[in-house]
Amino acid sequence: MMSKENSNYKKNVETKQNVNLDDEQRIKVLSPTMLVMKRFIRNRLAITGIVFIIGMFLFSFVGGWLMPYEEDQVFTKYEEMYKVRGGITVNEELKYIIVEDKEFPLIARSQFVLAVAEEQELFESEGKIYVQEKVDDDYYVIYGTTEIGISLQIGKDINISTAGEILSDEFITNTIEAIKTDVVKFEYDSELYYIVYGKKSNVIYRLNDFAISTRNIYNYQIQEIQNDYEFCKNAEITIRSNTSVFAVAGTEYTIDNKDGIYEIRDNDNNIYAIITRYQMEPIYEDVFFSLRFKEKLKDIIEEGTEKFTYIEDNGEEIPYRIYRQNLQWTLEHIEETYLIDEYGLSSPEHIMGTDGHGMDILTRLMYGGRISLRIGFIVVLISTFIGIVLGGVAGYFGKFWDNLIMRVVDVFNCIPSLPLVIILGAVMDQTRVPPNTRLNILMLILALLGWPGIARMVRGQTLSLREQEFMTATEATGIRVSKRIFKHLIPNIIPQLIVICTLSLGGVILTESVLSFLGVGVKFPFASWGNIINAVSNAHVMANYLFVWIPAGLCILITVLGFNFIGDGLRDAFDPKMKR
Repeated sequence: MMSKENSNYKKNVETKQNVNLDDEQRIKVLSPTMLVMKRFIRNRLAITGIVFIIGMFLFSFVGGWLMPYEEDQVFTKYEEMYKVRGGITVNEELKYIIVEDKEFPLIARSQFVLAVAEEQELFESEGKIYVQEKVDDDYYVIYGTTEIGISLQIGKDINISTAGEILSDEFITNTIEAIKTDVVKFEYDSELYYIVYGKKSNVIYRLNDFAISTRNIYNYQIQEIQNDYEFCKNAEITIRSNTSVFAVAGTEYTIDNKDGIYEIRDNDNNIYAIITRYQMEPIYEDVFFSLRFKEKLKDIIEEGTEKFTYIEDNGEEIPYRIYRQNLQWTLEHIEETYLIDEYGLSSPEHIMGTDGHGMDILTRLMYGGRISLRIGFIVVLISTFIGIVLGGVAGYFGKFWDNLIMRVVDVFNCIPSLPLVIILGAVMDQTRVPPNTRLNILMLILALLGWPGIARMVRGQTLSLREQEFMTATEATGIRVSKRIFKHLIPNIIPQLIVICTLSLGGVILTESVLSFLGVGVKFPFASWGNIINAVSNAHVMANYLFVWIPAGLCILITVLGFNFIGDGLRDAFDPKMKR
């Protein structure tokens, strides 16, 4: 008998030693918590979700602590910039140099151009008569007129009546001779006269110096010098007379022709001005192009060189670039400029580059993860607390309290949450609420809009549990109401709460991202994954700088997937109908 009992004992011991954790016999002795844990660990997606969330927490909190940069630190760089300094054109228009104290309005200039086109010497504008004289295609002389008399022919006799001036007999004789020979213009006593012939009478005008029109551009050595009529007229006459010297106001000038550029030197043989067809104008009024610089520009244009270096009088070397657009050259000055490092590419200092504000993208992603995760957890905690309290009270007490709380839930469910948040965001923009305060208000609004679903679930579970025997026992033993609800009812609802809260975390993060993308969520300088994407709402930036917004989108995707995987795993683990 003893040997049989010993053999049975050994057999039972060996059987117990061969029982594994996965065997049905062993599972029967596991606690409910261990059962849930076992089911959860078996779910590969749930484990993947945990890995995702742990990774995002380490990336956001530990990574942000290890990064040497601040969340809103702006980075700058030196870069060669091309700044427009001026424009150069080959002048094909007639420029006007007018006698001092005279005016040649735009209407008169238009009439002059029309007279030139129709090859008419006489033209009229606003009651004034002008005479233009063509010297060549590039130079015209414009005279003003003064009427001095009218001639009448009676038979063979010509009588001249004056217009207020006393005319000498010699002048009258010369005028009559001009009329008889049909001369239009004649000179008398170093003055020019012009006769306008009519059917019955002729009008005699004295011509007065008024203006010249030329395609030449006068460039002076000194910025303050302006075009002078006598100087320019004598220079034009000298150029066309193949002479080289002229005098104005007691100063003698010499003209030297150098390949179509005329250098004008004064008595001391210093360059006073140059005449060229190139019009070189600086873009800023306080910038002046010296004659030496303009000569350099002319040479560069004719050589076809794009970049060149000009040495100033003080020895400073300044780089320039000149390029042609149609009939105009643009002159740009090259200089190193201190700029914000916008959309910088990946580098050892900035692994993921910089954004449109010159901030490190990797650092912004880490700090943005802190904000997004913090908003998710705080909103869910506040919503859960409100939902547990109100749902527990409604489910346990019923009747009046149940009706009242459920009607409040219905009212909150009828509120259009997205338009409401957008309106409140616009109000905060208008009132200039500080970013930190705005963040707290945003979390509170999302929490107040998120508790009704949790309250409904808690109420339903409470209605089911309050009629069970253990609740009857708590009532019979005299345990106070608050302890019955929060110590005996709520702990039995915690599994469902954990699932709902876990699934809600991803939804809250998505909601915050959408609001920040729309510009009513987290505001600059705080970073969140949503407002990082919002910074590239420009189509050009979104298409050409993928490295700015795609990482933020991936962070949102990984985090939301992680919470959803964990929520699904917990739901399956807590399900009592699941196969063992």
